[in-house]
Amino acid sequence: MNNIKGFAYGILTSATFGLIPLFTLPLMAKGMQFDSILFYRFLFAAIALTGIMTYKKESFRVEKREIPVLILLGFFYTASAMFLFWGYNFMSAGIATTLHFTYPIFVTLIMLLFFREKTSWVTLLAIGLAICGVARLSINEGEMKLSALGVFIVLLSAVGYALYITTVNKSRVHTMTGRKLTFYVFIISTFLFAIKAGSNEGIQPIPDVLSLVNLILLAIVPTVISNITLVLAVHNIGGTLTAVLGAMEPVTAVFVGVLVFGEPFTFNLAIGILLIIIAVTMIILSKSIQKTLRGLRRALFHYSVRN
Repeated sequence: MNNIKGFAYGILTSATFGLIPLFTLPLMAKGMQFDSILFYRFLFAAIALTGIMTYKKESFRVEKREIPVLILLGFFYTASAMFLFWGYNFMSAGIATTLHFTYPIFVTLIMLLFFREKTSWVTLLAIGLAICGVARLSINEGEMKLSALGVFIVLLSAVGYALYITTVNKSRVHTMTGRKLTFYVFIISTFLFAIKAGSNEGIQPIPDVLSLVNLILLAIVPTVISNITLVLAVHNIGGTLTAVLGAMEPVTAVFVGVLVFGEPFTFNLAIGILLIIIAVTMIILSKSIQKTLRGLRRALFHYSVRN
């Protein structure tokens, strides 16, 4: 039951996170800088969580030994968000999101190298298929013309997100409730982006009512919802599986681009989405696949012995 809940949370996390361009691009078109956008995003998200936790009568108390880990998580999440938004200046939001999806590779490597977590061949094959799907989403008519600096910046966002996931999974805050952990991460991120914006042009005012609506939706859907479900997914199925389920992010981003911003739906997009959906399905059914194949091997062995 926990696995089913974990898979559902993981898919919801990636699907909502993939909606970031839907609310961000109109704000950038209004001339807002990403420092200001991210400051308002995390400020409004922290306010929303304050209301939710107060309504649910949840405690805001944390132990002293948990504070350094929360600060570290805040830095990782801030770095991930900052580099992803910065990447929007070098490439389309859809391609940036697909490149950001490489974070499952970094999660798997971190868990393998530093925590000696065993990775099944099904998981590795699913990662390979998902990467192939991401590549198909990113390539247009056989060419991939991306800025090397832009690719490097977005990959840094993937590394930051991978470090965030593994720290949640392996640190002493692992048992902390999802809302409380997310609240303090958002508080730290708000503070850091306030400093960053203040060191440049300052925090920009919100241009109009529509921009305010977009900022609120940015704070709620791909921020509050996605981060709470992320923590719940990590608690139930671990960091590696949660990361691989992030394959739904580029799928969501592509649909947003096609349906909202009028981007063409090409053969490459169709193949990419299909590969990613297959990869996600393999992850969800990984234990069943391995169990079925083991049973099939045993049956074939016994059959060969008898004959």
